[in-house]
Amino acid sequence: MARSLCPDRERASMATLSALIILFSTSSAAQVGAIALGGILGLWLCRDAPPVTDGHIAIPVSRGVGLAALAAFFILLIGLPIAQKLGASSGVALFDAFYRSGALVFGGGHVVLPLLREAFVAPGWVNDDAFLAGYGAPQAVPGPLFTFAAYLGTVIRPTPHGIPGAALGLFGIFLPGILILLGALPFWDSLRKRVAAQAAMRGVNAAVVGLLGAALYNPLWTSSVKTPGDFGLALVGFILLTVWRAPPLLVVVVSALGGMALALGAW
Repeated sequence: MARSLCPDRERASMATLSALIILFSTSSAAQVGAIALGGILGLWLCRDAPPVTDGHIAIPVSRGVGLAALAAFFILLIGLPIAQKLGASSGVALFDAFYRSGALVFGGGHVVLPLLREAFVAPGWVNDDAFLAGYGAPQAVPGPLFTFAAYLGTVIRPTPHGIPGAALGLFGIFLPGILILLGALPFWDSLRKRVAAQAAMRGVNAAVVGLLGAALYNPLWTSSVKTPGDFGLALVGFILLTVWRAPPLLVVVVSALGGMALALGAW
């Protein structure tokens, strides 16, 4: 993503600034602020690329449906925390955590990790080891990282958990993206041809690269790479992926076996 979305020094600098913001503050507000700042800087620094002026995208969604979807998105985003504070059930609290994480993420799925960790590890619903173990599983299979929500919904301590919790997690984390998609589609054809909109999106995409870089360090690196053995295992996995082009499933299996060997040897 860095090669394609940060090909010049302006966008590379925006990605670095975004990473610094998240490294010093992992709150959801900081993540939204970093993305917004990327859009603002993009309006200023990313207007040189040739604009998209041709082509037409037929959208089978009316503007009324789009506005209704956007309204539902914001009602849930604002209303769920209020309902939680008014003493709603633990199911509402869990749905709010999943929905808020899905609503505030932008770009690659790995950006959701700090949000999910803040929502589930900080209040003690899932411990850090279980969180990181569950994160490793989706790396071995095709599909979006958001399926990690099914694992979290299964292992969380509050009810509902198990299969109902998994269903709640998947529905909650995917729903905001679907609502935003339906809300944006009726306006996308005209919006994508505007120079300002294209420049802002270039800045936002650069900010997302920075968010991904920050997520690589925290929570992944800080929680997983603590000893020379951990670093060696990560290095082996990196070489297998990037040099040998090994399948991700194989890399996950090798890493899991290596982690067991390190634990048995207490290295």
